[in-house]
Amino acid sequence: MNGAAHSTALVERRPSATDSGFWPRARRNRSFVLGGLLTLLLLCMAGLSFVWTPYSAYAVDMGSAMQPVSASHWLGTDAYGRDVLTLLLVGARSSIMVGVIAVGIGLLAGAALGLLAAARRSWVEELVMRIADFTFAFPALLLAIMLTAVYGAGIRNAIIAIGIFYIPTFARVTRASASQVWTRDYIQAARACAKGSLRITLEHVLPNILPVLIVQATIQFALAILAEAALSYLGLGTQAPEPSWGRMLAEAQTLMFQAPLLSVWPGLAIALAVLGLNLLGDGLRDLLDPRLARKR
Repeated sequence: MNGAAHSTALVERRPSATDSGFWPRARRNRSFVLGGLLTLLLLCMAGLSFVWTPYSAYAVDMGSAMQPVSASHWLGTDAYGRDVLTLLLVGARSSIMVGVIAVGIGLLAGAALGLLAAARRSWVEELVMRIADFTFAFPALLLAIMLTAVYGAGIRNAIIAIGIFYIPTFARVTRASASQVWTRDYIQAARACAKGSLRITLEHVLPNILPVLIVQATIQFALAILAEAALSYLGLGTQAPEPSWGRMLAEAQTLMFQAPLLSVWPGLAIALAVLGLNLLGDGLRDLLDPRLARKR
């Protein structure tokens, strides 16, 4: 009986598989939970704008300009009589679109170059890294100015500029992570089985560095939203009449003393979106990095 009771106690103390799974650990990670909630709020704002907005985001009503917060306009109206809440909801779509496409460009091109550099090494690696260093010399803002001078201002050129700027970032992260994987014993075993570099990269290297790329993409998404807001603030990003958080700030700067809340709402939206994505990225890093997971 004592032996049976002792065995039962050991079984009861043994952690279950679900306790160490991703979602149980995610629920205990404050950064992941808070970041996920803020990111979900951003997605809900963009999604809601497709099916409902309090008013039209493009209709100008000068008779309703500069109205304060009220029951009919929850966040007031701007200098053109447009509902601020509506502009924030529709502006979230532009931020998400820029983030998704720009990060997608950087991730696909950068990851491909990083995997190539790690697999081929020698002069190929050196060439990829030197191209990455050269690209770093042209920040997203400078690239946007160059593209604007040639092709004109617009959200397309802003996306291209941000995406090109992200390519060397993802290339460096991918190359560093992939190079570590190439030194593992199972890679040598795969080579012994006559697998080629491409097959090893797709079957072994890429799956093992995918968590690192996911975390990096989440963090770069936040920076893309910030970059889009900065470019729109300077008149190089989203163009009128399409709403944009950055352009809302630019339009409100001349009305700081008459209507200070006009600059508070878009600024708060940008801050919460960037904060949420950064916290989500930090939480994912803690959850997906095996070394950090073992410490918990």
